[in-house]
Amino acid sequence: MSHQTTPTPAPRRPAKVRSRTPRRLWDAQSLALIAVFAALIAASAIVPGIPVGGFGVPITLQTLAIMVTGLVLGGARAVAAVALYLLLAFAGLPIFSGGRAGLGVLAGGSAGYIVGFLLAAFLVGIAAEQIIRRLPAKRRVLWFFLASIVVTVVASHLLGVLGLMVNLKLSWQAAFASDLIFYPGDIVKDAVASFAAVAVHRAFPDILVRRVK
Repeated sequence: MSHQTTPTPAPRRPAKVRSRTPRRLWDAQSLALIAVFAALIAASAIVPGIPVGGFGVPITLQTLAIMVTGLVLGGARAVAAVALYLLLAFAGLPIFSGGRAGLGVLAGGSAGYIVGFLLAAFLVGIAAEQIIRRLPAKRRVLWFFLASIVVTVVASHLLGVLGLMVNLKLSWQAAFASDLIFYPGDIVKDAVASFAAVAVHRAFPDILVRRVK
């Protein structure tokens, strides 16, 4: 009596899974983007600021440009773009708000906010990288906005208050009160930056992370 054996099915090949990897920092596209966004930050300083208070710290569009840069480029490339902008400004190009230039700005009331550019770009860029990898497109505006608000408070306003205390010898209470006037405008700018960044990612889905099959 013969026995028939059931053939063993061939193992199924795993389906290809799309993953996302960060863009290389120093490839040609990244270097071009760093230069473009450094120019964007410089251009944002050309628009005249709105003087508020008596400490020489105006409301400007630079914080909007910083947020867009971080949300679009991610942490490392955003820091590179901001660093390039600051290097040119400290070297003497009049691309700080009000046409100022040079290291002398670090002795004024804006010093903390200017130093905060680097930290804000890095933190919101890191947040953007995680949001892009983990969340669908329809949820990104909200999370970009929430990340921008948190980063604005931690990186911009906290360092801004410290700069006012150190350079202008203000008490903590006086510096904090002086800084509060910037909150409404920054909330609006963070919202605009979030919508703008989502639009850029929709148009150029590989600008921050690269799909790998």
